[in-house]
Amino acid sequence: MHEAPPTPPPSPAATSPAAPAEPLSHGLKQRHLTMLGLGGVIGAGLFVGSGAGIAVAGPAIVVSYLIAGALAMLVMRMLGEMSAAMPASGSFSVHAERALGRWAGFSVGWLYWFLLVVVLAVEATAAAQIAHGWVPGVEPWAWVLLFMVVFTVANLTAVKNFGEFEFWFASLKVGAIVVFLVLGGLAVFGLLPDTDPVGMTNLTGQGGFLPNGWSGVVSGVLTVVFAFGGLEVVTIAAAETDDPARAVGRAVRSAVVRILFFYVGSMLVIVTVLPWTAQQAGLSPYVKVLDAIGVPSAGQIMNIVVFVALLSALNANLYGSSRMIFSLAERGEAPRGLLKVSRKAGVEGGVPRRAVLASVAFGFVSVLLNLLWPDTVFLYMLNSVGAVLLFVWTLIAASQLRLRARLEQEAPDALALRMWWFPYLTWATLAGLLGVLLLMLTDDAARPQVLWSAGATALVLLVAVGREWRERRGSRERSALPDR
Repeated sequence: MHEAPPTPPPSPAATSPAAPAEPLSHGLKQRHLTMLGLGGVIGAGLFVGSGAGIAVAGPAIVVSYLIAGALAMLVMRMLGEMSAAMPASGSFSVHAERALGRWAGFSVGWLYWFLLVVVLAVEATAAAQIAHGWVPGVEPWAWVLLFMVVFTVANLTAVKNFGEFEFWFASLKVGAIVVFLVLGGLAVFGLLPDTDPVGMTNLTGQGGFLPNGWSGVVSGVLTVVFAFGGLEVVTIAAAETDDPARAVGRAVRSAVVRILFFYVGSMLVIVTVLPWTAQQAGLSPYVKVLDAIGVPSAGQIMNIVVFVALLSALNANLYGSSRMIFSLAERGEAPRGLLKVSRKAGVEGGVPRRAVLASVAFGFVSVLLNLLWPDTVFLYMLNSVGAVLLFVWTLIAASQLRLRARLEQEAPDALALRMWWFPYLTWATLAGLLGVLLLMLTDDAARPQVLWSAGATALVLLVAVGREWRERRGSRERSALPDR
C-alpha cells in the first residue's frame, strides 16, 4: 500500500482552475465511461418505477419524462463542462469547493456519499429478493452478503474490473431496451404475428392525452425525476481515464441524448401499445407490454433485466461513494487514513482500498437496518436522502455559474465542453430545481422526503460551518501570538 501525498485544500478565494494530479489508477477506457454514462442511469426506477408515473399522468407521462430528462440533461451539461476543464475524483464536490468555498465542497461531498451508501442497501435488498424467488432455499440475507462481498472484491482490485462489470451490465440493459423498442414499434404498426395496428387509440382514449390535466404531468415529474440520478458517477470516473477532459466530454455528449431517447421512447411505446389504465404502481409496465404482444416468459425476462440493473447500480454506487470519500480525505474533509491507495510495480496510481472498505462498511450497516427495521429506522434514513439528489444538482448549477466566469477569464482553452446559452439556461435549471422542491412540499407523499432531507442537509451544513469557524478562530489565535 502507498499513501497518496497530501493535497492542501484550495482556498475559497482561489481562482486557478488547475487540478492536482490524481494518485488513482487510469485504468478506465472510453468504452467503459461511455457505457457507464449510458447504462448507469437505466435502472429499476425505469423498468418498475415508471408504472407509478403512468398511473398518475396517463399518456402525458411522456411529457413528464421530457421535463425531468431535460433537467437532468442540463445538469449533466454543466457538470460535464466543469469536469472536462477540471477533472477530479470528487467531481462536483471539488467544483463546489472551488466555486463556493470549503463548506460547499464538504457538504455536497458528504451528502452524496451518504445518499449512495443508503441507496446501496435498497438495491442489494431488492436484488436479494429476486434471487430468493429463483432459489428459495437461500435466504435473502445470504444473497445480500454474497452481492456485497463480490462487488467489494471487484472494487478492491484494479479499477478496470469495475469498468468491465459496468460495461457488460450496461450493455445488457441497453440491449434489452433496444429490443423492447423494436418489438413495441412493430406492435404499434401491426407488424408482429397476430397483431393489428394500434394507432393512436390508447394515446387519445381513456380521458385523452392529459386524463389528469397538467397537474398529472407535474405529479409524473415528481415521480420520475429521481430515476435520472446516477449520471453523476460518469464525471467521478472520468478522473481515472488516460484523458479525463476528452473522455468526460464524449461520455456526456453521447449519454444525455441517448438516455432521453431510451426513456421517452420507452414511455411512448408503453402508452401507445396499452391503455394507461392497464398500468399499476409497483408492477413493471414493460412486462405488461411484452405479455400483451405475446412474448413468452416476459415476467422472468424482465426479472433478469431488473436484477442486472440493481447489481449494476450497487456496483456503481460502491465505486462512486469510495471515490467521493477519498476525494474528501484528499482535501482534509475526511480522515486522512482513507488516502492510502494500492500500488503495483510499474503501475502509476492505484485503488483507494480503505475508502472502498469504509463505504462498504456503512453499506453493510444500511443493509442490516433495512433487513431488521425497514419500516422504522431505515425508512427515516431513506427519507433523509430522498431529496438530496436535487440539492446536489442545485449546488452543481450554482458552482457552474461561478466557475464558468473564472474559466473564461483564466483558462478559456479548458472549456472543451460548454453549457448551452450560458447563463440563461443555468438560471432556468436552478428555477426548475427549486420548482420541483416546492412542488414536493405540496405533495403529501413527497413532503416527508423533502423535510427529512432538508434536516440532514442542515445538519451537514452546520458541521461544515462549525469546522470553518473553528479553523478561522484557530488561525486568528495563532497570528495573535507574539513572534519569538
